[in-house]
Amino acid sequence: MKTKIAITALSSISALGSTARETWENYLNNHHFLTEKDFGTHKALVAALSGGSKTEIEAIRASDVKYKSLDNSVLYAMQTARKAVEQADWKKGDNFGINIGSSRGATSLFEKYYQEYLTDKKSSTLASPTTTLGNISSWLAHDLQSQGPELSHSITCSTALHALVNGVAWIKSGMSNKFLVGGSEASLTPFTIAQMKALKIYAENPQDDYPCKALDLNKKRNSMALGEGAAVVCMEANPSGEALAYVEGVGYATEVLKHNISISEEAECFQKSMKMALRNTDPSLVDVVVMHAPGTIKGDSTEVKAIEKIFGEDMPALTTNKWKIGHTFGASGMLSLELAVLMMQHQAFIKVPYIEHKKMPGHIKKVLVNAVGFGGNAVSVLLSV
Repeated sequence: MKTKIAITALSSISALGSTARETWENYLNNHHFLTEKDFGTHKALVAALSGGSKTEIEAIRASDVKYKSLDNSVLYAMQTARKAVEQADWKKGDNFGINIGSSRGATSLFEKYYQEYLTDKKSSTLASPTTTLGNISSWLAHDLQSQGPELSHSITCSTALHALVNGVAWIKSGMSNKFLVGGSEASLTPFTIAQMKALKIYAENPQDDYPCKALDLNKKRNSMALGEGAAVVCMEANPSGEALAYVEGVGYATEVLKHNISISEEAECFQKSMKMALRNTDPSLVDVVVMHAPGTIKGDSTEVKAIEKIFGEDMPALTTNKWKIGHTFGASGMLSLELAVLMMQHQAFIKVPYIEHKKMPGHIKKVLVNAVGFGGNAVSVLLSV
């Protein structure tokens, strides 16, 4: 990318917390946030929002009668968007675009309304408008009173980074100077958990010190676990203030599938997306890769193979956050990007505690962030300070 685009604000909500300070402090310890939750017909390890974060969300819900019927995926995005826009000093009425995506959308409401339909044989009036994927960005535009374009999409677990790529495209086209992008997921519901367990990839050992063994290439069983949350960034072409980081390159690719839920043995989609993101950068200059690494045997190993193909002997340090906060589906890529920005800000590498890190960065100036989802939809974003 010839022109770097500035990230001028970042906000998130997850099991790690809802402020940058709280999130970073929780990254500095070796504790994970996976706890067993009873979903009625089954139990599962999940990384849920803290009580304090849930209180913040309920305060937003109670602040406007129109927000009472919104799904948590909208409210998570609303909370993070408000904070990010305030950080960036964007005002009501400003012309900025919004693209906040979600892999599953209004999961809880879908399940609620469908159960009501099965019971009463009729649908609620609000069933359709509150469960469309686009209603996240629409409600944010309403809440922030923005004047720019608003759009949304679902590209499975790479959704948030696809939103960033789309925002970059809008800014580079000259059609918009500022874009709010990210992802939101409120997927800790009985049916969603049951779907993931049906794939035989879910973590099943709550007694383990680390139930999700993301990036452990020696694990004998799949160990993916779900989390919830949202993360957004404000991007600008010509920022008036200091930037948190710069988007130096973006890459994306989709590979031909051999199976509905898996990617190739050497993750060809990741090889292509990383190569595209690095096309103007010497790979040896990359200090860290924040991996997608979902905690599955094949998912983790194939991504590592792809990184080895791209970097060869100049392998960067590797890390991931899913052992700590689970897989947050459509929000996961932006939560990984948040980790990248925080590491560059604090010049501290966040290790995965149960693996031996072959390389530790002496400095962190360039970080590559990966995300991929069902369908082999990979995205790579190169950040720099």
